[in-house]
Amino acid sequence: MQEKMSKEDLQKRINDLIEKYRDNVPYWNSKFNRFSRWSSHITGRPLAFNIALLVIAFWVISGPIFQFSDTWQLMINTATTIVTFLMVFLIQHTQNRDTEAMQVKLDELIRSMEGAHNALLSLEELEEEELAQFRKRYSELANEARKEMNQGLPDTGTPEFKD
Repeated sequence: MQEKMSKEDLQKRINDLIEKYRDNVPYWNSKFNRFSRWSSHITGRPLAFNIALLVIAFWVISGPIFQFSDTWQLMINTATTIVTFLMVFLIQHTQNRDTEAMQVKLDELIRSMEGAHNALLSLEELEEEELAQFRKRYSELANEARKEMNQGLPDTGTPEFKD
C-alpha cells in the first residue's frame, strides 16, 4: 500500500520538479521548434489533405452503420475540435518564426545598404505611436515622389527625411 504524502512533502516535490524543468526551457523550446517545423511541413502537403478527406469519407460512410447516432456525430466533432485546437498553436508558432526570420533578413538588407536609414532596423519593436510617425514620414515621401512623377521627373533617389 502506498503511503500518504504530507502537504509539505508534496509541495517540496512539486518545487523540485519545477526547478528541474525550469533549467531545461531551451531544450523544450528546441524540441517544440523541431516538432512545429516537421508538423507544418507534413500537414501542408497534399497527402495530408487527402488523408483528411479519406477520414471524413469513412466517417460519412459509417453513418448508416452507427445509425447516425449522437456518438457518431460526437466522434467527428471531438476529433476536429482537438485537431483545430492543436493546429492553431502550431500555425501561430510557425508564423511567428517565419516573421522573425523575415525581419532579421530585412534588417540585414537595411543595414548593408548605403544611404539606408538605420533607424528602420527593428522597426517592428516600436510602439504604435512611434511606428505611426515613421509611416507618416514615408507617406509624405511617397506623395512628394508622385507629385514629381506627375511633373515628368524621375521618382528614384534617396531623399532625406525632413524633421
